[in-house]
Amino acid sequence: MEEDWKQRTTLLLGEEKMERLCRAHVLVVGLGGVGAYAAEMLCRAGVGRLTIVDADTVQPTNMNRQLPAMHSTLGRQKVEVLAARYRDINPEIELKVLPVYLKDENIPELLEADRYDFIVDAIDTISPKCFLIAEAMKRRIRIVSSMGAGAKSDITQVRFADLWETYHCGLSKAVRKRLQKMGLKRKLPVVFSTEQADPKAVLLAENERNKKSTCGTVSYMPAVFGCYLAEYVIKRL
Repeated sequence: MEEDWKQRTTLLLGEEKMERLCRAHVLVVGLGGVGAYAAEMLCRAGVGRLTIVDADTVQPTNMNRQLPAMHSTLGRQKVEVLAARYRDINPEIELKVLPVYLKDENIPELLEADRYDFIVDAIDTISPKCFLIAEAMKRRIRIVSSMGAGAKSDITQVRFADLWETYHCGLSKAVRKRLQKMGLKRKLPVVFSTEQADPKAVLLAENERNKKSTCGTVSYMPAVFGCYLAEYVIKRL
């Protein structure tokens, strides 16, 4: 008889908590360096339902840090590569795969399409990120957000915090500004790094969709952010 692949997690968490994870539905938006690892850790922990959203395809520059990025997957949609991977880990997982660019106008539709126990926000574009946060708050759906992992390399400085208490993070600053403009100053759990970004590792972006700058990255940093997000969700489910 095949050994239960969840056996070690059950040993740690117990049957009742595993049952809760199995019944949970988590929405993960953004499957780049951070989001794909968050989604995989949720999948491996036994979360029963995942909705994954990302319209990007695998590019050569993703190779240094992104879970779906290999030479064999170049040009393929990240969600499709990851969906096959997650089903291979847990054949019983219920997966909804959405290869769409989230824009402000289609976020309410996404949030009303199903009932989510938690949202993982791993978007790196300000407008849809803030709109998703605002709409989740409006609907009282629990959400945890990733702040910037780029131009940083010290994993010992990664932290959980309330958005309004973060520092040394350009993305946090931009998100705070936008949410304030929207009249929202409610608590928001985030993962961020207290490390100062390395200014030499930031380039102004050309031909990048919705991005003003490109940051240097190292393999492990976004993955650690993703693991932090997954831990936050798993502990609270």
